[in-house]
Amino acid sequence: MSIGSLPPAAFDALQSRTPGLRLPGPKSPGLQSPGLQSPGLQSPDVAGEKDAAFREAFDSFVGEVFFGQMLKAMRKTVGKPAYFHGGQTEEIFQQQLDQVLGEKLAKTSAGKFSGPMFELMHLTRK
Repeated sequence: MSIGSLPPAAFDALQSRTPGLRLPGPKSPGLQSPGLQSPGLQSPDVAGEKDAAFREAFDSFVGEVFFGQMLKAMRKTVGKPAYFHGGQTEEIFQQQLDQVLGEKLAKTSAGKFSGPMFELMHLTRK
């Protein structure tokens, strides 16, 4: 018994149990597995997932670099206090705090200003 000769209810049940597998329908010939496709062709959902992952990494990188440099420049403008300065330990902690702040700021608002940069870079990649 082949997959094509399954009744529609059995075909739907089999496909719902294995969401990662794309079974051929009654009218479509052959299996459609992402691994069996030619390297130049990708299914739209695989390409969309790659673009989404790339966009997330791009936003994260741009945001962390931008906000990291901004916080570093802001720290330079403020002098050290005459009293209550923690020395080298405080400077290291401030750098770590700036890194965490940069990551948090990148997650919340990096997409707003990295969007045009991503679109421009995405056009040059095609």
